[in-house]
Amino acid sequence: MPVPQRLERTLLFVPGNNRRMIEKAARAAADAVCLDLEDAVPAEDKAAARAVTAAALRELDFGRRLRLFRINGLDTPWAYRDLVEVVESAGSRLDLVMLPKTSGPGDVEFVDRLLTQIEAAHGLGRDGGGIGIEAQIENARGFVYAREIAAASPRLEALIFGPGDFAAAMQMPSSGIGDFDEYDALYPGHRWHAPMAAIVAAARAHGLRCLDGPYAAFRDAAGFERSCRIARALGFDGKQCIHPAQLEAARAVFTPSPEALAQAERVLAAYATAAAEGRGAASLDGKMIDAANVRLARAVTERAALCRQADQESPTHA
Repeated sequence: MPVPQRLERTLLFVPGNNRRMIEKAARAAADAVCLDLEDAVPAEDKAAARAVTAAALRELDFGRRLRLFRINGLDTPWAYRDLVEVVESAGSRLDLVMLPKTSGPGDVEFVDRLLTQIEAAHGLGRDGGGIGIEAQIENARGFVYAREIAAASPRLEALIFGPGDFAAAMQMPSSGIGDFDEYDALYPGHRWHAPMAAIVAAARAHGLRCLDGPYAAFRDAAGFERSCRIARALGFDGKQCIHPAQLEAARAVFTPSPEALAQAERVLAAYATAAAEGRGAASLDGKMIDAANVRLARAVTERAALCRQADQESPTHA
């Protein structure tokens, strides 16, 4: 079953126990909204947060935004009840479930099986398919088994990098979550290159989306934009955002610029002209154009069309 084509340039996180913040997120200029039952909710509020999250999913109009909620980790006593209570109550209004700290394919398979049973019992399902899964890669085992995780379930739609928990799992010193600090300045390269490249490769091998993790210093606009540009340079589709102030910059970075689109169209036109004239090679601006250039150009034009359609459908993106 092919992965649904969804646009997820910006994924806005909001605490699943805060109805007021969820109401604001439902109107925000985001492609997707995730109601978080994990890190954003203290232990004593976990059970009550499920009811708040389910009610918000049932009652609020999220427009064209993707609707997700993040369960607690499978190594906690809360995860299975998160799935059962929220999906049974609001599964018809849910697009995706986010699985944190995914450590191997078995984690995804567990969530898949439980979702299958809940859907069967309650007659859920969208267009012949069920609720999708997004898996966060944020520990050493997840990094090592990224390619197996990517192949674990037809429900899986995206892999997401989690820099904060990854740093903790790898015992890498870090003063923030996804932020640039003195340790980044010391390292002769990008400290997160290996896990980020592995996530992109595993995702692309199986037709999945891939998203970069959050940048906790939400007042550091320049640092956040730099983080987005690095992720885009590595091939990521979008970025987790922890504050509405980050949405505009992330959307701009993960949307092809007018200049990039114009250049892609020129490449396709030059290649088409060469083919029509029976020439085996094409050139543009003194550079050869081959099949790889064409594939890259088509990827740009297809993504630009998807972004344009989404922004036309949602006035918050205008």
